[in-house]
Amino acid sequence: MADKKWMPRWFYQLASPRWCYEITGKLLPLFVIAAILLLVTGTVWALAFAPADYQQGNSFRIIYIHVPSSILAQSCYMLMAVAGAIGLIWKMKVADMVAKCCAPIGASIAVLSLATGAIWGKPTWGSWWVWDARLTSMLILFFLYLGIIALNSAIESERTAAQSTAVLALVGLVNIPIIKYSVDWWNTLHQPATFKLTERPAMPAEMWVPLLVMVIGFYCFFAVAMMLRLRNEIIQRERRSSWVRDLIAG
Repeated sequence: MADKKWMPRWFYQLASPRWCYEITGKLLPLFVIAAILLLVTGTVWALAFAPADYQQGNSFRIIYIHVPSSILAQSCYMLMAVAGAIGLIWKMKVADMVAKCCAPIGASIAVLSLATGAIWGKPTWGSWWVWDARLTSMLILFFLYLGIIALNSAIESERTAAQSTAVLALVGLVNIPIIKYSVDWWNTLHQPATFKLTERPAMPAEMWVPLLVMVIGFYCFFAVAMMLRLRNEIIQRERRSSWVRDLIAG
């Protein structure tokens, strides 16, 4: 068994469905407000005030949805894999619930990424779809999400389903660096990464600052969606617990 002495207290508090339900109830309003403010501000800024691209004109503005959704789809998958690993190692029910809740949200975000990429690709490349390395690896990510959702639905035992999907999610992690570095490893049509931690953004500040606002806004939206689904999952799984019965009765 893993040594518990070096683990922070909050890590084990997360193992309590009741504590997790209560803390998400307190955090949810804050993230709702943040998501609304950031997404509205970022959208207005991107559409009304950001300058048009010197090559692509106004068609580039779809970047303010495409890039955040692409980043979030990958981050959601990594969270799902990490939660699955925690469930495998420490047998935490809440971690299994988080992993399960990530799959449909991540699949939806991946669809948004693929759809906006196709819309952007038509005026840029002259085609809705090409079997580009970045596009193909993102499509594989979407199929991984669908596979995990299907596996969760096919297995009746919650514990067995959590273990099986966690293994699949961990195996699928190999696709994340392929998505990220595909534009560097292969000669692709897709443009290089918009944001890099080691380099200054190529676009001017009046274009990348609203993009950063949208990225943070998408993460806040994801947090809201995740907490809503997680709270519902906790109630469903813990419905026989006394605290859930008291909560419903109250």
